[in-house]
Amino acid sequence: LIADRREGIGVCGWILISLSFLLVLITFPISIWACIKVIREYERAVVFRLGRILSKKAKGPGLVLILPCTDTFIKVDLRTVTCNIPPQEILTKDAITTQVDGVVYYRIHSAVSAVANVTDVHLATFLLAQTTLRNVLGTQSLAQLLAGREEVAHSIQAVLNSATEQWGIKVARVEIKDVRIPVAMQRAMAAEAEAAREARAKIVAAEGERNASKALKQASVVLSESLAGLQLRYLQTLTTLAAENNSTIVFPLPINMLESFRQKNTGG
Repeated sequence: LIADRREGIGVCGWILISLSFLLVLITFPISIWACIKVIREYERAVVFRLGRILSKKAKGPGLVLILPCTDTFIKVDLRTVTCNIPPQEILTKDAITTQVDGVVYYRIHSAVSAVANVTDVHLATFLLAQTTLRNVLGTQSLAQLLAGREEVAHSIQAVLNSATEQWGIKVARVEIKDVRIPVAMQRAMAAEAEAAREARAKIVAAEGERNASKALKQASVVLSESLAGLQLRYLQTLTTLAAENNSTIVFPLPINMLESFRQKNTGG
């Protein structure tokens, strides 16, 4: 990490800087073109003077003055970087092997930290994203992974932000692109879903039968209270059958006639 205390560059350092200024003054019309650097709007320049970072804050955008022989600089791009995480073999909490890939969007918010605290900030972030993806998803079951992708992505983002803060990295977004499970597990899940749907269908059908039986019971009670209503129901049934263009003929027979016929047979 960058030390907070400022140390002097020593007598030799001041001599070298003075000679560098003198060289610029002597060759002024020509040397000015080598001293002035243009930094774009989305870039920052970390300037080193005699191996030390010149300022804790990066320079730019615009024109930056660089002394020859004593100063060097490194440009840092501050635009958002897209990091594709290749498919990772992950063993979930319920012991199911899956392949998960994702994408991480991050940007550098401190150019000085990105240059001074890590050798290759982009490679370090890429490897950390792979490891974090495996570690976080290893604590989730397959059902949680499939149903809660957004929550898992937020967890990965929080872990990455806490780890890359000292590198000057800000993780803006993490997305899980695809979750691949074995073919045998896909078949088992499909059979389980089909069985669950069939069970729900049987429950709905049984509920409909119960409601229909209750309605028929209530209708029978109403018809038993009025003989005229029963005859009207006979006529309505005949009208329905005639409208369907079939050859079946139904003759309504009064129930009283059947009752008297039964009594005669019993008496005989």
